[in-house]
Amino acid sequence: MNTDVRTRRTLVLVTATALVTAVTALAGVPAAQAAHRGPQRDTGSLVLVGGALASDNTEIYGEIIKRAGGQKARIGVLTAASIPESQDPDAADPDKCSNSACNGAYYASLFKKHGAADAQWIPIDLDHIDNADSDAVVDQVNSMTGFFFGGGDQYRYITTLLHGQQHTDSKVLAALRDRLAHGAVIAGSSAGAQIAAGPDMVTGGDSYPALRDGSSPGYFDDPSRLGYLPDGGFGFLDSGLIDTHTGAQGREGRALRLAADTGHDRVYALDENTALVVDAPGSRHEAITVLGTNGVAVFDLRSARSRHCRSGWSLKNARYTYLTDGDHYDPRRWLASPGQGKHRLVPHDDAAVPGNNDVFHSVANPAGSPYSLRGTARALAATNAPRSATATSYESGPRFRVTFTKRAGFSAWTGEADSAPESLVGMYVAVTPE
Repeated sequence: MNTDVRTRRTLVLVTATALVTAVTALAGVPAAQAAHRGPQRDTGSLVLVGGALASDNTEIYGEIIKRAGGQKARIGVLTAASIPESQDPDAADPDKCSNSACNGAYYASLFKKHGAADAQWIPIDLDHIDNADSDAVVDQVNSMTGFFFGGGDQYRYITTLLHGQQHTDSKVLAALRDRLAHGAVIAGSSAGAQIAAGPDMVTGGDSYPALRDGSSPGYFDDPSRLGYLPDGGFGFLDSGLIDTHTGAQGREGRALRLAADTGHDRVYALDENTALVVDAPGSRHEAITVLGTNGVAVFDLRSARSRHCRSGWSLKNARYTYLTDGDHYDPRRWLASPGQGKHRLVPHDDAAVPGNNDVFHSVANPAGSPYSLRGTARALAATNAPRSATATSYESGPRFRVTFTKRAGFSAWTGEADSAPESLVGMYVAVTPE
């Protein structure tokens, strides 16, 4: 889940039993009823942030505002993923509140601070579900040139903006979809990025339990259990699965397991304070650029093979590409290209790759480091030898080993002479139990 899964507990909107029942029921909805899953066919764009979007990230806020019309930008803010005022014990305290209305005002203020002509909260949340079919709110949406979905719990967006087991659009979601199709920008952070996913949107899970136990359709009280919605989110981006907070919370393992379990051959794994910018999503002109301080991992599973044996689950021949600020990606051709000013890195030494016994940054390891998998991959890219390196999960029973390999076609890119590798293209990754 895109709130911190280390602290998340049972959703307050419904009882756990009722929620799992409702989510599981969605799995049986025929595809014809899920009209929202169809691809977009026009010139709108997406700016999807992996979470923890800093208030001073002028690059990303500026990109959203530019795409919404620059100085004429009017941003509609949706925060239905947050708890409503009625469930916030600190609702009356502006310094402590963390509810939908409070968060809506926060983001609206930030967009104005960064140069938008106007920014308004779209008043839809668990206290105001009926507003999702309000003609007045539809008119408000139609007056906006861009939209931002805040973080929290993406299932609350499902609850507030889609109609029950039919999973059909509310009037407001239909209007948002129409605005996107006619050139508007839709942005989001954390849960607000995750909700853009198509089929099999992740609902929660940690990497080690995911690798050990696999995935299941639904939403679960246990935040470590890998769950997903077969009918997905809003389907704004269908060219790959989406995951967020990836390196900071070591979610690479869960992303690979979910993709393999559900038959997807690509994952966009977004890091914090970093955006995946998608032009013309769903069309034959779809194009991607990365903006921000960290990066986006693209996992390519076209040649990957998973299997189960007595010792556990394994995956071989997945390809790992890590893109950083300014890099481009063509989803139709599966082609990554470095940003302007970057050059290919040629290693000049044979330094050993440091050991790593917590590749998925386990919540059980207080001494663990975020971005651990990326760190091992970059260390391997920076040396002439060896051609491969290994790292392991912190947990055992089984312990999972991740093997990184540089094969023909691999490349690393950097922005400055003799600096460490930033972007990686086409490193092979295997996950095996010990």
